[in-house]
Amino acid sequence: MRIVTWTLRLLLFLFALAFAVRNVEPVTLRFYFDLAWTAPLIAVLFIVFVVGAAIGLLAALPTLLAHRREILQMRRDLDAEQVSRGAQEAARVQPPPAEGL
Repeated sequence: MRIVTWTLRLLLFLFALAFAVRNVEPVTLRFYFDLAWTAPLIAVLFIVFVVGAAIGLLAALPTLLAHRREILQMRRDLDAEQVSRGAQEAARVQPPPAEGL
């Protein structure tokens, strides 16, 4: 399975590299107020990809943190339940005190 995974990663990398090599023509991005920026097309695409990924991660962050808090609370509850069950088992296993001594 590792060989298949690494083969797919290598193919994806080679595809991205070939795409980058074929898209080096300069493009001009025109902003408001007559501002312009000229850069290779692949650089613009890479920057847009990174910004989009960062926005996606920031959008998912609140949900991720809420899930982590919920998992920690559930672990605490489970630990408390296991401790109480252990105490109940220990009380049940002990023989009653001897009478008449």
